Amino acid sequence: MKILDTTIRDGSYAVDFKFSCRDVQDLVSKLQRIGIEYIEIGHGLGLHASSLEHGIALQTDEEYMAAAREAAGNSKLGCFCIPGIARLEDVETAGRNGMDFIRIGLTVREYLKAKPYIEKCKMLGLEIFINFMKAYSATPAEFAAAAAELYKEGAGCVYIVDSAGSMSAGDIREYIEAARAVSEIEIGFHGHNNLGLAVDNTLYCVKKGIEFIDCSFQGLGRSLGNAPLEQVVMVMERRGYHTGFDIPRVLEYGYAGLRSIVRENLVNPLDYMCGYAGFHSSFLKDVYRCCNEKEVDPLRLIMAYSNENKMTMDYERLSEVADSLPKDLSENPYSFAEYFSERYREW
Repeated sequence: MKILDTTIRDGSYAVDFKFSCRDVQDLVSKLQRIGIEYIEIGHGLGLHASSLEHGIALQTDEEYMAAAREAAGNSKLGCFCIPGIARLEDVETAGRNGMDFIRIGLTVREYLKAKPYIEKCKMLGLEIFINFMKAYSATPAEFAAAAAELYKEGAGCVYIVDSAGSMSAGDIREYIEAARAVSEIEIGFHGHNNLGLAVDNTLYCVKKGIEFIDCSFQGLGRSLGNAPLEQVVMVMERRGYHTGFDIPRVLEYGYAGLRSIVRENLVNPLDYMCGYAGFHSSFLKDVYRCCNEKEVDPLRLIMAYSNENKMTMDYERLSEVADSLPKDLSENPYSFAEYFSERYREW
């Protein structure tokens, strides 16, 4: 299973398509440093979408591509492409500017429109994904038949896209099983969070063994957002999957990367870590004091202390645990002073 990050593409809806090239460079750099292999960039509606009708992006497609390429390292970069908005020459532009994959977005009943775009991608050596938007608007059998046809044309993966955030795990199972019954195409899942099901549905897909899942830093995306990368990897670890992610770094990078761009509704990493470690938030004042004395990363201190005691706070033992951790002299973006001022006004 691989994670495809959509922070910079689907997340652009949340910032009115106003990511700067510096934003893109910073986010791509953070994503590749934590080990995300696939990163999608650009306007929320994809290539050639910047317009009065669809929303004007701050930068051009080519500028975003160049900025992302500089920071991508070994991560694969790609763009979204909706036939009728994107032109075939826009796919050529993506290939010429170092993109590695294209995701063709359309509904199941429009699947024939994908064929010329698949052909163009094959000529350019681009990896090809099909995003069947509003997948629930077609039956599982229709979804599977269209996926099988496009697999024959050269598409490598087809996505079940829960565009409204309305699907249940049972619904998703029917689409997965129908597609697997008629084709060897890989399957991905892109879930929105309108009913609070994005993480659970994404984890269900992991359990079912699909090949790709979509996530974004802090769930940034259209409407009520996508599956938050932070929550998905933490729950996977809690359920016994060894993701290889450095959890504190994932939490810090998501918060630091978005804090100057999205000023509302961000989750402080301290709250994420309390859930992951089983650490009661009433103990955070002790962690605050200890981190000031010992100069250690609070997220790592919370994890280490919780590994041996989730019930009570023993400050002497907390200090001993802190002494076993490396010094952390960097400025953490999740300020304790700010955290407490927001939640405990008397401080």
